[in-house]
Amino acid sequence: MKIKKTKFKNLLIVQQKNNKDTRGNLRETFNYKVLKKKFIFEYCTTSKKNVFRGFHFQSKNKQAKYVNVVKGKILDIVIDLRKGSKTFGKTHSIILSKQNALGLFIPAGFAHAYFSYEKENIIYYKLDNYYNPIFEDGIIFNDPKLNIKLPKSSIKISKKDSNLLTLDQFKKKYKYL
Repeated sequence: MKIKKTKFKNLLIVQQKNNKDTRGNLRETFNYKVLKKKFIFEYCTTSKKNVFRGFHFQSKNKQAKYVNVVKGKILDIVIDLRKGSKTFGKTHSIILSKQNALGLFIPAGFAHAYFSYEKENIIYYKLDNYYNPIFEDGIIFNDPKLNIKLPKSSIKISKKDSNLLTLDQFKKKYKYL
């Protein structure tokens, strides 16, 4: 495993080694010696083709996340919402897939979303804090200030995710995370 820094402070890309042979593959997705982060909660999601989930965050009990794709391919996107950050309000996107064996460490204070490309996508998360729906909120994906370009114009999105805050509404309600 190798760590690659991004232009966003503490947002890290993790290049994992995919060991393939005729039986399949073995991929080391996490090694504390390399990514010195402590996680206490894990979950796995599945998403069908053209599904968009997010942008989600917790206003209290903020979560750092480590995201991996074990099947399929996603466009993973984050928005920096951290107090005093030089990249506040800016987005970063990356393709995560089974093929490229990349993971993304997202520090607390970011909103997170992804778009799924394949028929079946399995996304595996490690988190440093528990999920607390009382403090869950989000930012709408099609806010013009974000200038997000998705691969498809018709996407599958939940009713909840289609009614999230704009970035300006977020600033009025929370200012920052």
